[in-house]
Amino acid sequence: MTIITSSFAAVAPSDLTITQRIFAGIDPEMTILHDAATGQAMTGAEFTARVKRLAGGLVARGLRPGDCVAIMAPNQPDYAVVFHAVAWAGGALSPINPTYTAHEAGHQLRDAGARMLVTVAALADTAREAAADSPVEEIVTLDAAPEGMVALDDLMGDPLAAQVPVDVREHVVALPYSSGTTGLPKGVMLTHRNLVVNIEQSLHLSGLERGEMTLAFLPFFHIYGLEVLINFYLAAGGGLITMPRFDLETYLETVARHRTPRLWLVPPVALLLAKSPVVDDYDLSCVQKINSAAAPLGADVAEALAKRLGVTVAQGYGMTELSPASHLSPFGEGKPGASGVTLPNTECRIVDPATGEDAAPGDDGELWVRGPQVMKGYLNRPDATAATITPEGWLRTGDIAHFDEDGFLYITDRLKELIKYKGFQVAPAELEAELLTHPEINDAAVIGRPDPEAGELPMAFVVPAPGAAPLTLERVQAYLDDRLAHYKQVRVLEVVDEIPKSPSGKILRRLLRDRLAEETA
Repeated sequence: MTIITSSFAAVAPSDLTITQRIFAGIDPEMTILHDAATGQAMTGAEFTARVKRLAGGLVARGLRPGDCVAIMAPNQPDYAVVFHAVAWAGGALSPINPTYTAHEAGHQLRDAGARMLVTVAALADTAREAAADSPVEEIVTLDAAPEGMVALDDLMGDPLAAQVPVDVREHVVALPYSSGTTGLPKGVMLTHRNLVVNIEQSLHLSGLERGEMTLAFLPFFHIYGLEVLINFYLAAGGGLITMPRFDLETYLETVARHRTPRLWLVPPVALLLAKSPVVDDYDLSCVQKINSAAAPLGADVAEALAKRLGVTVAQGYGMTELSPASHLSPFGEGKPGASGVTLPNTECRIVDPATGEDAAPGDDGELWVRGPQVMKGYLNRPDATAATITPEGWLRTGDIAHFDEDGFLYITDRLKELIKYKGFQVAPAELEAELLTHPEINDAAVIGRPDPEAGELPMAFVVPAPGAAPLTLERVQAYLDDRLAHYKQVRVLEVVDEIPKSPSGKILRRLLRDRLAEETA
């Protein structure tokens, strides 16, 4: 067995909860959270006090250790307050994409067993519909509460002075939903130990300095925003300027105004910064380092961006199931196209998916990862957990990769079927299931069509029902609009006579990808 290990010294395990670790890092005098849209600001001392008061209010309202609270809201300072108040009170937080439809949000609320849903007034109708057939007992809003809901400030109680005792190794504190290597979204059980150790592993290589601020437009419902931005930065003694949504000109103006030295991006934004003429209208001389993750960033884009802004551009690698990081470019210094080096306390294998044996050094194979940041498992899905984590603790990532002679990781393809659209995961099975509810579609299959800007576009092959009106992209998109989040929408449609399948009925996506390659050659 060939095991790749980190060249960096191991970090010591910690018995702190995630919120204890955050409290240990923050500067009480520093403004650690500032909202670019509203100007709301919070010092470290104000953040700590607000977390403890909300935790006290939650406990007084009946929140018990292990109970789940869901949050469906755009980025803002109180998002971090809610997460850490729930954690301090011994609960688990399940973040929901605020662009979800009621149909999608309701599935997550039911599966997670959420007792409370935190949202914003603008999403009140979606929240009500989603919570209607779920365990949710109360809907709370971060702003003014519509009728029948409760404002967050009205939940504040006497400060909860100490962390509610939990087993940091086993207690699930974060329950984000991910499609994993395939299939429908599943709850990823992340413990206090998972999150705390990943902070220590990553800070060991990050070079973050106390007092450093960065922009946080990457959504907090995604593990990238929740852990890499909120938790890494606060634990390191830094802070965030939150943005509720991404707009290029607003983003550039905010970077220039706040003079942030390091940016955290996804490949589509990196491409915009590399190519958009608007960038030249802003003084970005403050930027020294750019980090990209969530999907592979091409070497050509990375080099163009580095040259344009006169900065270093580096990548990291991870996934929700890894809390999320397993590889980072040390101190922001990477190689074009590489996804960093192995973090401390982390082991890797490159496995030939055809044979199950370790690939030869330098050859491609599936990346397997083992370490203390590997999730506890999928909620309510022991079958999916067993399919993803081996008995020896190796997490099968579903990504095809290799290491170079310097220990840098290169992601070259995906064994898994997930589509990466602008850094978001789109599960073909979920989109297919929704397409098949269309009364004029008899069968459907979905693959990712390569796209230079989005990464991949969800492409659907559909078999029309007999006598159906012509199926057009516009008609199918209109049907899906109320059923799926915008990023999961079908972008390309092809009507076919049949979907290629194996004798067991499994969709042969490989044949569809081959067909697409021939058509675009």
